Amino acid sequence: MPKLIVIVGPTASGKTKLALDLAEKIGAEIVGADSQQVYRGMDIGTGKATVAERARVAHHLIDVVDPDDEMTAARFVALADAAIADITARARPVVVCGGTGLYVRALLLGLFEGPPADPALRKTLEAKPDLHAELTKVDPELAQKIDPNDRKRLVRALEVHTLTGVPMSEHQRRHDHKLRPPRFEHVLIGLAPERDALYRRIDARVDAMLAAGLLDEIVALRRRGYKPPLRSQEAIGYAELHAHLAGELELTRAVELVKRNSRRYARRQISWYRPDQNVAWHSDPSDVDLAALERYLGC
Repeated sequence: MPKLIVIVGPTASGKTKLALDLAEKIGAEIVGADSQQVYRGMDIGTGKATVAERARVAHHLIDVVDPDDEMTAARFVALADAAIADITARARPVVVCGGTGLYVRALLLGLFEGPPADPALRKTLEAKPDLHAELTKVDPELAQKIDPNDRKRLVRALEVHTLTGVPMSEHQRRHDHKLRPPRFEHVLIGLAPERDALYRRIDARVDAMLAAGLLDEIVALRRRGYKPPLRSQEAIGYAELHAHLAGELELTRAVELVKRNSRRYARRQISWYRPDQNVAWHSDPSDVDLAALERYLGC
């Protein structure tokens, strides 16, 4: 069983820098675990590693589908498994890095499949105006972890609760604690800067993305027909600027919303991992003992 170093944490916490520094030190390759970086043409707003950074270290699961393709946790796991098998076959270590908690959980512990889809129920749920509020009533724990714009996951969570009478968060908890080994031997490294410092980093990151041409990136996506309600275009940073380009928001207000929604997302990312006692938390990437991780892998 390959040993994985898994780096998690909120947006703007320094995950990419830590993954690059570690991978260069031990000769590893990086497997991304980000539900938006999989999309081609969405580079600036998703914070992908730059071309120069990818030249330093090989990256996997970046730019694997078009923005109108379907990407699920199950598909992610299949692609990640193939990448990990390829990397380890070449005797290289693997560093998994990303902020999508569901993807990391599915990779390490497998998927909670739940009851099969009920098309009639889904149609009823999809017609509801505020799915996030509906989920908050029946499963507040999971609602804190799901983006209010992620209607697909909201519908599935409500569907599972309706069909089983049990919150999906409870199903996941039971699934996580089954007496079975994880799919991969691993260590979890969490980055969580102090809140005010993290919020400053988030605001600065949004400003840097705009300066780097985020608005032009979204204009290019719109020209290719990629617009809301495509799930990929409802991502934070994209949804708000699509609304600006559609004449629904002033640019200043759109940018304010990107920053606000990014801060809220960061809180959800932290809340996803905080209950996991296996995560070794650090406030800054420089606090992580890279030599200890190297010894763990036997490099």
